[in-house]
Amino acid sequence: MRIGVDLIEIERIRGALARYGADFKERCFTEAERAYCDSKPNPPQHYAGRFAAKEAVGKALGSGVYFTWKEIEVRGRPKPGVHLTGRTAAWAERVGAAKIELSMTHSRELAAAVAVVVDA
Repeated sequence: MRIGVDLIEIERIRGALARYGADFKERCFTEAERAYCDSKPNPPQHYAGRFAAKEAVGKALGSGVYFTWKEIEVRGRPKPGVHLTGRTAAWAERVGAAKIELSMTHSRELAAAVAVVVDA
């Protein structure tokens, strides 16, 4: 079992969204993630949670940021799940990751995520 944790300031993501707009969204988030976040009253809060989740998953897998952002997709409500594709999915298989558990939370200022990789 391996654990990854990430914490990010929501204001940092709000700034990236303001500065880079669609380019930032399209580089880091899947179409489904963008649709979900943009449907919420405070999209930056939800983008920040997903950004933290992707970082936490990368850490738990031991790949750090050696992944393409959209290869880690946060899915599901109310309990979020993780769907991997591309080289990130190949890496997960190579390191024996059988399952990834994910928990996300946020306050007005911060978003956090914890990922637990259960080995095969």
